[in-house]
Amino acid sequence: MTTQVLDKSSQQQVVEKKYLVPFILITSLFALWGFANDITNPMVAAFQTVMEIPASEAALVQFAFYGGYGTMAIPAAYFISKYSYKAGILIGLGLYATGALLFYPAAKYELFIFFLISLYILTFGLAFLETTANPYILSMGDEQTATRRLNFAQSFNPLGSITGMFIASNFVLQYLDSDKRDSTGNLIFNTLPNAQKALIKAHDLEVIRNPYVILGFVVIAIFVVIAFYKMPKTKTGGDGNYVRFSDSAGRLFRNAKYREGVIAQVFYVGAQIMCWTFIIQYAGRLGFTKAEAQNYNIIAMALFISSRFISTAIMKYLKADLMLTLFALGGFISILGVIFIDGIGGLYCLISTSVFMSLMFPTIYGIALYGLKEDSSYGAAGLVMAIVGGALMPPLQGVIIDQEVVMGLPAVNASFILPLICFVVIGLFGYRTMTVHKNK
Repeated sequence: MTTQVLDKSSQQQVVEKKYLVPFILITSLFALWGFANDITNPMVAAFQTVMEIPASEAALVQFAFYGGYGTMAIPAAYFISKYSYKAGILIGLGLYATGALLFYPAAKYELFIFFLISLYILTFGLAFLETTANPYILSMGDEQTATRRLNFAQSFNPLGSITGMFIASNFVLQYLDSDKRDSTGNLIFNTLPNAQKALIKAHDLEVIRNPYVILGFVVIAIFVVIAFYKMPKTKTGGDGNYVRFSDSAGRLFRNAKYREGVIAQVFYVGAQIMCWTFIIQYAGRLGFTKAEAQNYNIIAMALFISSRFISTAIMKYLKADLMLTLFALGGFISILGVIFIDGIGGLYCLISTSVFMSLMFPTIYGIALYGLKEDSSYGAAGLVMAIVGGALMPPLQGVIIDQEVVMGLPAVNASFILPLICFVVIGLFGYRTMTVHKNK
């Protein structure tokens, strides 16, 4: 990405008038999958208690949720390349609604594997939506403003996320009987006879179920609105011009900037999901209940939202690759505090990490996709597949947390060595984009 291109982008209109309504409709989808992401993150801790399973097994929630992206991204890109962006969006919304509504029978039969399958299907839909919406937003206007446009659209993603967190905290975690504690802070649930545990388990799984079922009906309503609106076709996709996967994949694999962008995205998503999933365990070690800990997650998301809007505005004056490098350095420093500061100070460092994560996903995405033209659909699929980082890394962190103590540190503190490594990889991508790939 050249300096000249980035400088000219400050003078271009980010969203042209002819694309305004479609831009608003597609941007609403960013909030929609943000809601799903962040109502699901605290469910790891909820399932760990109510199902009486270790953190490593409970983290399979994230494996199922983000594994759906890895499974469906390429089929979604193939579908979009052959048909249209609108068709891809409708397929995505249909799968999203199906997975959410499957929470009803999952709660009825009280099977953890059923919940995992429901989440897996739900994220088939999210894979379609992200594979479609991100390049669609990029294509709605001048290529020189594409990264700023995507950052602006992605700014509404955390609004959905914070809504999901609020629902999780106030309508799920707060009503879990399995998380009630005695005067000394110990879980009462662990001391109860099996018959009483069974009643609490049935109640709590219904509490977990309800927001997903309601979400399913909301998604159906959005499906109807988009189905009846005439969406525009753009020059870079959704126009029925089929691109052979083998040809596109070969070009993408030879593109070093794109290839490194996919790797950076794997590590970014892993870092984000680990920081937001295990904040509950981190705060729990300090004596906070799950609902109280989730409130800290909400604060982290508020910082994330504020930083996303601010960084998008600053990007008008500073190059995207420079900002990515600086924010990766900030994330690295804050995670050092998470690991080595024992107590509330470490928790504050964990919350502050969200400030530095705010611009990373859309910026890596925009840099990696810049200039791909006819390969943008499959290129987008590779970047959506990279979301599988959120499936692979949380279970590894859960294994570390289950050890209780690691190298003299509380295991939950030590487990954040994984996000620390992630920020190193992201920083290297930003730096190499400024130096090695600066003319690409």
